[in-house]
Amino acid sequence: MKKPVEIRWHGRGGQGAKTACLLLADAAFSSGKYVQGFPEYGPERMGAPITAYNRISDERCPVHSNIYNPDYVVVVDETLLESVDVTAGLSEDGAIIVNTAKAPDAIRPYLNGYKGQVCTIDARRISEETLGKNFPNTPMLAAAVKVSGVVEPNRFVQDMKASFEHKFATKPQVIDGNMKALTQSMEEVQFG
Repeated sequence: MKKPVEIRWHGRGGQGAKTACLLLADAAFSSGKYVQGFPEYGPERMGAPITAYNRISDERCPVHSNIYNPDYVVVVDETLLESVDVTAGLSEDGAIIVNTAKAPDAIRPYLNGYKGQVCTIDARRISEETLGKNFPNTPMLAAAVKVSGVVEPNRFVQDMKASFEHKFATKPQVIDGNMKALTQSMEEVQFG
């Protein structure tokens, strides 16, 4: 069996890391993949650190545990770099994606000697420009797709548009803003 792609998300309650994780699972499922998307809860309150996981494969995956050696890590809140070992178990063949206005080289000193690829995206700025508020999960979702390649980008954008049109049928401005956030994020991810 081919190893599934494993992604670990780090965020804070209320930032949408769990939602982004589940949207990625939906998008991968729509493209014919086998998927798992699930959160791990500690204290369930706004601002508390949360972790969520994706396992995406071309074959059915019999493993149903947390992910300890992810291929990719997505950090929705850069303040977690100071309090959570976000690189624990992270494959150096994969990448870490951090929501920050800083360049990848400026983030590397906070990553406990991680030698793999470091990617950054200013999800706050993008979401404020496209959605009018700080909703970092949509830009981080797009960055995760771009960096990991788990879903073909054009198919991902089409599937997300259909999902948003269903979810926000009475709010077309929300659909447009989210679509702009997705496409802009895929263009602006910095690789380092």
